[in-house]
Amino acid sequence: MCVVSTSLPRRLLAELLGTALLVAVVVGSGIAAETLSPGDVGLQLLENSTATAFGLTVLILWFGPVSGAHFNPVVSLADWFLGRRTGAGLSLAEVGAYALAQVAGGVSGAVLANVMFEVDQGLSVKDRVSSGPLVAEVVATAGLVALVFALVRTGRGALAAPTVGAYIGAAYWFTSSTSFANPAVTVGRVFTDTFAGIAPGSAPAFVGMQLVGLLVGLGLTLALYPDAGDSADDVVIPHRP
Repeated sequence: MCVVSTSLPRRLLAELLGTALLVAVVVGSGIAAETLSPGDVGLQLLENSTATAFGLTVLILWFGPVSGAHFNPVVSLADWFLGRRTGAGLSLAEVGAYALAQVAGGVSGAVLANVMFEVDQGLSVKDRVSSGPLVAEVVATAGLVALVFALVRTGRGALAAPTVGAYIGAAYWFTSSTSFANPAVTVGRVFTDTFAGIAPGSAPAFVGMQLVGLLVGLGLTLALYPDAGDSADDVVIPHRP
């Protein structure tokens, strides 16, 4: 895979655009699914998850060589934490900049999807908080973090795009939360009152459980690959800051 040397502003642009398009895929395909398959929630979820899995794969391949294609503050935090001892990965200041770009992208992507499908702009009223979905967010996020670092540590970062896409697509179905697993995406989905939305009151609990999932994922990564931090510069796919 070609590795591109990029400045921080270019990496932030890639993270903003990538996260925006990811949320546009999630929200837009959810709106389309509701329109095409009214009354059939199972088919709606299949359509939504399939579009998300394919869309995420394409976006990682598109923006990965520029920024690593994190599109997720949890992944950026894990990259800093695991790489800090060896000087690899993001600095803490870069994590903050990545997170701001990712959240801005998430909100922009939801607004864009609303515009494309001529849906009124507004906040979601879909309450998603209960014990099952909160546990599911821990599981989904922990699995995502552990998967990403297992791939890069074993020299298979080039497979991250299809593998991460497949994981998220599967996690739509095996988790009761439909696998948000991403604080930036969670915040973005607050801004659409559609199939993929989440109420403002539910979002903080989801983000909190995603941070717990981050800790679990880091623990699993260090238990399986104690030197995983040496490969932090290759998360999610190889790139050169």
